[in-house]
Amino acid sequence: MILIINTSGAGLEFVLGDRYAHVDAEKQSVALPVAAEQFMTACGARWRDLTAIGVVVGPGSFTGIRLGIAYAKGLAMGLGIPIVPINAFELYLAATPDAFVAIDSGRGDFFVAADGLAPCTMTIDDVETRQMDWPRTVGHKPFNLGLGTAIVQQKLESGAAEPVVPMYLRPSYAEQK
Repeated sequence: MILIINTSGAGLEFVLGDRYAHVDAEKQSVALPVAAEQFMTACGARWRDLTAIGVVVGPGSFTGIRLGIAYAKGLAMGLGIPIVPINAFELYLAATPDAFVAIDSGRGDFFVAADGLAPCTMTIDDVETRQMDWPRTVGHKPFNLGLGTAIVQQKLESGAAEPVVPMYLRPSYAEQK
């Protein structure tokens, strides 16, 4: 069984098999361990049932991403199972492979990627121009976290280990100041 964890946005999200949960949490760091335990219990699963953990590494909340990665790494290490990074672009493109993904960063620009376009940031003017190179644009609605299970399975089967590090497309506020 593969557990998928997302802390990159508001609240917490989990997927295990065909089960999904979103938990509103003001303080993700306090809520994450409790919510994860409750989700596993609700699914009728035990920690030792897990064969891998997938974690969303960004783009998104700077602190949320680091929290999710740290928690997932701790679980994976303790359980002796692999941890696999997933980014939001992979989730969007798994559902719509021919799309241009534009995610509002909340800071006046967009996180973007597409087949043939490496993840980067763009202004709205650049997005309006570049999105025309693809048949559709996605990113304005939440991604389907349930697609993370297939992405993790595919990465595990390929045998190519990826480092589980945050996907930051620009410096943090602290680094900019």
